[in-house]
Amino acid sequence: MEDKMTIDNFVITLFKNPFNLIRKKTLKFIPFVRMFYLPAIGTRLNRKAKTHTKQAQVLSLIANSLYIGRGPVVFSLASTYSPAMSQQPETKPLTEEELERKKRKKKREKELKKLKALEKAEAAKLKAQQGLNAPKKSAKKSAKRAADDENPEDFVDPDTPSGEKKKLSSQMAKQYIPAAVEKSWYAWWEKSSFFHADANSSKPPFVIVFPPPNVTGALHIGHALTGAIEDTIIRWRRMSGYNTLWVPGMDHAGIATQVVVEKKLMRERRLTRHDVGREEFVNEVWKWKDEYGGTILRQLRRMGASLDWSRECFTMDEKRSKAVTEAFNRLYKEGLIYRDLRLVNWDCVLRTAISDIEVNYTDIKERTLLKVPNYEKPVEFGVLTSFAYSLEGDLGEIVVATTRVETMFGDTAIAIHPEDKRYSHLHGKFAIHPFNGRKLPIICDAVLVNPSFGTGAVKITPAHDPNDFEVGKRHNLEFINIFTDDGKINSSGGAEFAGMPRFKAREAVIDALQKKKLYRGAQNNEMRLGLCSRTNDVVEPMIKPQWYVNCSSMAKQALDAAMDDRNRKLEFIPKQYTAEWKRWLDNIRDWCISRQLWWGHRIPAWYVTVEDDEQKELGAYNDHWIVARDEEHALAEARKKYSGKKFNMSRDPDVLDTWFSAGLFPLSVLGWPDDTADLKAFYPTSVLETGHDIIFFWVARMVMFGIKLEGDVPFSKVYLHPMIRDAHGRKMSKSLGNVNDPLEVINGISLEDLHKRLEEGNLDPNEVATAKEGQRKDFPNGIAECGADALRFALVSYTAQSDRINLDIQRVVGYRQWCNKLWNAVRFAMSKLPDDYTPPSSINPEAMPFCCRWLLSVLNKSISKTILSLNSYEFSDATTSVYSWWQYQFCDIFIEATKPYFAGDKSAFLSERKFAQDTLWTCLEIGLRLLHPFMPFVTEELWQRLPGVQTQSHTEKESIMICEYPSPVESWTNEKVEYEMDLVESTVSSLRSLRAELLAKQKNERLPAFAFCQNDEVAKIMRSCELEIITLATLSSLKVLLSGVNDAPAGCAVENVNENLKVYLKVQGALNAEAERVKINTKMDEILKQQEKLKKIMNASGYIEKIPSHIQEENATKLAKLLQEFEFFKKETERLEPESQHQP
Repeated sequence: MEDKMTIDNFVITLFKNPFNLIRKKTLKFIPFVRMFYLPAIGTRLNRKAKTHTKQAQVLSLIANSLYIGRGPVVFSLASTYSPAMSQQPETKPLTEEELERKKRKKKREKELKKLKALEKAEAAKLKAQQGLNAPKKSAKKSAKRAADDENPEDFVDPDTPSGEKKKLSSQMAKQYIPAAVEKSWYAWWEKSSFFHADANSSKPPFVIVFPPPNVTGALHIGHALTGAIEDTIIRWRRMSGYNTLWVPGMDHAGIATQVVVEKKLMRERRLTRHDVGREEFVNEVWKWKDEYGGTILRQLRRMGASLDWSRECFTMDEKRSKAVTEAFNRLYKEGLIYRDLRLVNWDCVLRTAISDIEVNYTDIKERTLLKVPNYEKPVEFGVLTSFAYSLEGDLGEIVVATTRVETMFGDTAIAIHPEDKRYSHLHGKFAIHPFNGRKLPIICDAVLVNPSFGTGAVKITPAHDPNDFEVGKRHNLEFINIFTDDGKINSSGGAEFAGMPRFKAREAVIDALQKKKLYRGAQNNEMRLGLCSRTNDVVEPMIKPQWYVNCSSMAKQALDAAMDDRNRKLEFIPKQYTAEWKRWLDNIRDWCISRQLWWGHRIPAWYVTVEDDEQKELGAYNDHWIVARDEEHALAEARKKYSGKKFNMSRDPDVLDTWFSAGLFPLSVLGWPDDTADLKAFYPTSVLETGHDIIFFWVARMVMFGIKLEGDVPFSKVYLHPMIRDAHGRKMSKSLGNVNDPLEVINGISLEDLHKRLEEGNLDPNEVATAKEGQRKDFPNGIAECGADALRFALVSYTAQSDRINLDIQRVVGYRQWCNKLWNAVRFAMSKLPDDYTPPSSINPEAMPFCCRWLLSVLNKSISKTILSLNSYEFSDATTSVYSWWQYQFCDIFIEATKPYFAGDKSAFLSERKFAQDTLWTCLEIGLRLLHPFMPFVTEELWQRLPGVQTQSHTEKESIMICEYPSPVESWTNEKVEYEMDLVESTVSSLRSLRAELLAKQKNERLPAFAFCQNDEVAKIMRSCELEIITLATLSSLKVLLSGVNDAPAGCAVENVNENLKVYLKVQGALNAEAERVKINTKMDEILKQQEKLKKIMNASGYIEKIPSHIQEENATKLAKLLQEFEFFKKETERLEPESQHQP
């Protein structure tokens, strides 16, 4: 950014003499000015432009540019301004539509002029009540001059050195600008150690471990949701007196990181990892991590996440690596970690086993061609190929069917159902392999074979199919691996097929079967195909020696922690995931933890090859493995075990599954296995907050490890947030163009830049075109700048949506607009506080005006509701509670209702004004603290601007974030006042409804109204709240009438408030009595329907015996009210009938 003084000089010149800038041809600061100086300059520029014909268009362009959306604005004065411009007309000719609009406007102004005298008379009448005198012309002119003479520098925050407390402008900006409000605060919070937790604190601990994002990652909307929810919890608990610890960390992300660096090597040096060797490659990964890793943690600062950065960790740093080694050794010594030969998910591109979570399944309905990595032509899937095996002894043939005909080199049997009579003569017989002559036994297996499917005969390939693997174990079959690690046919395919890539071998095998006349055709076949989420390669089941964790006993402990009613240690929120937890742990399988990668925690196991071993290859003998904490201890163990023998020792080249270190994270971040102060103070943690999609892959493993290694669950609560989809319910996908980068939502982005981001990605041209169309549809004008506060609030408010969030960015925009309303409401309220205002040391509601007592009471209720919702993890309800108080009670009612106290004669409403000021300050200060966990930036800024917040009589706190969270004040609760205000609100709502009907063209016209009360109690409330009703309903007067004493007023429109209160609005001129009668008759019809429905329920058989007495009483009361309302409207129609007959 340019030097600040230069920018300030530019703005001052622009404000005082914009023509000088045109001569200088310097408009380079427009984007910066648009952000920070907009309110004070835009209007002035346009005003100056009108007075200078020659340069009007240039100035208008400057002014209008201040209002354009984000992004740089470039002007060329040579093309924008020339002397010829002075010859051009200033405005275009008006269209017919515009001329007609202009005529209507003049006519309306003429009508308004006629009513001016009447309005003045009404204003004078209200003066004694409200002090609502219209400002005099001189006052208006003075205000206008004051606005013209405002110094734009007064509205701009001075520069704040990084880490220092933000320096605020002397005047609040006239509108909320997220970028201006959210700058500087975070650096000060962090430097002030507000996020730091003290292990020696006497406060109760509250701990959350942030789910460690991949070191390769950038902030996406899922991280933003996690950050928003967890920071809300942490800020609330911190303000509630807890010693809060929120631990940040990064995951080394074995496969993801290795893939990124491998691609970098190939792109920059045209080398593979095998070309550079393991040691150099791992060094390259560390270099990449140091340079690019951790981006996401820096981005979380922009979201306002109050993480304790002093405890930031990485799953492969020294302390976390020590924890991994220790855990492996302990579990191995207990027999829970072992090595075995089993089927794994194998990725032929990465040449490693991958976990179940890294496999994406796609459903294929019929013959489909798919692009597979390292194959030029698409590969065919969704086809069931049939071929015949010749039977030994001239018994004919047996036909089998498969979707992977290339695996026939690994066939070691053919299975039939024992009760299938078609093959009863083949029991104990053999088939002959057509390519290698191997004898395949015909075996009977009722578990696998379905006689009605296909031919009823199944080829068995134990080394390459999970079901066949189980058959192989049941029947003691040979396990033959036919693939190399990179997916080529090995020597098992013979000279004809060895070295062929697996899917090319598929075609070659079919050709060979046809030549041997053994091919029997192919047909469409519905199937599920597993694809690696990292490479999109087709996952190959392969039999490999791997390290496994026996999960049975640990899973039982983890299950009991959540299911044992007498000693429940683990709670899931929402509760429905408890059933999922049970289902998965009841059916848990042993966990394959080894990966054939170079980046990750090297398995702490060494293989000993003894001099007299017949087989010398690594892992040939399972009992030759030694597990130790380091090579020195392994060597000592080997010498002891093979004393007197010569041997060589080499470390297992494999690394551990990333989820192994992730499962230890709640322990390792606190210093385990060492007995640290953090471990003593903060374990177990308080709550885990994460997505429900990793409940088994991460949550279960943390619980199992926590109980096993430290004797307790790692957290007592698990809050599982919904998954985020787009506004249409679609999964986020780059190819659809619906992936929302949180920083783009925070900062705003144009449609052009959204398109540019797609073009810079790795989508193919067709996908880019589709994605661009999706962006044009969803974001035709780009994404407006919303700020972090609005995004956080929107995401937290969405959490009520079950297991998924359909994120509509317009909702975020709506909360950004609400921030602007909040900003202006506080700005308006603070304008009512004098410069020397001193906050009250205490509040006594009893002495206050009605609306002040009411606001304190409803604030109390909002505080209770918010705390209750936060305690029960109902975050959406908490946002609704806070929002409703600010929006509907503080802004819509209180500020409007108290305007008479601050208008007109200063001597009028003197005590009310002081009480209103104290209530304003108190409720602003408490309301901002209530909102702070959800919107930290704007609340900090507004709180810091409140007069007297840091005085000795109040908080003495530097920041709102370390203030006490609001708690209800018992003496403020006033149910009677709330009831009365509810009646006032209903009355105002009814009057506004009448105004909308009768004054469609003149909605601001003040009219007299009447409150027709059925009893003294309601009449008393109406009289005591007359000022509030007149103010909120924009009336000229309100007269309270009592039924039985006064008659209903004639010539008025009527609206029913409730059974005890009706309101009438006097209209100018004659009331359309017939239209009024039609409206009332419609209401009567509706009341009759409600009566009939209620009577039907009450007259139903068994109603008195089956329905609880309190519900019967409620229904009887409802029916009585309906009958009362019907009678009232019946009388109204009778009263209006003479009037309607006299109207033409």
